[in-house]
Amino acid sequence: MRAGTMSRSFFTVSRSRSEAVQFRAILAATYPVFLAAALVQRLRPGVAGPRRSVFGEARAMALSAIPFAFMG
Repeated sequence: MRAGTMSRSFFTVSRSRSEAVQFRAILAATYPVFLAAALVQRLRPGVAGPRRSVFGEARAMALSAIPFAFMG
């Protein structure tokens, strides 16, 4: 009985670690796209006020969009 619990726990840890690696890989692959989008937004006239850096904005966009890849 205990061995079954250990293997289930190991599977859960292994799966979450795998998902974390996948998340980082997707973040690294898509960050340049979001960086380009942040640069385009920055160059658009009419947006004033305090803002994040272009890199911070790209990271925020990526971190808000990528979790949708893991839904389902």
